[in-house]
Amino acid sequence: MKARTADYTDDQGEIAGDLHRITDTLPPPDQLVPRDDTVKVTLALSRRSVEFFKREATKQRVPYQRMIRALVDEYTRRMG
Repeated sequence: MKARTADYTDDQGEIAGDLHRITDTLPPPDQLVPRDDTVKVTLALSRRSVEFFKREATKQRVPYQRMIRALVDEYTRRMG
């Protein structure tokens, strides 16, 4: 990937504003979204339930498996 540079000059070629370089303190992209500690399971659900979750997940633009996992996680959180 080619490095890009920005032009911070005004119409007369003078530096526009009081600019200074800052250090990069952001975490790398792989650390921005922590991965959940998950375990794969095989679970038979009714067709009606799966269709419901697929339909609702499509509306929210998320994977339906994530929506089911969030439901189970919320249930276990509330039950302690």
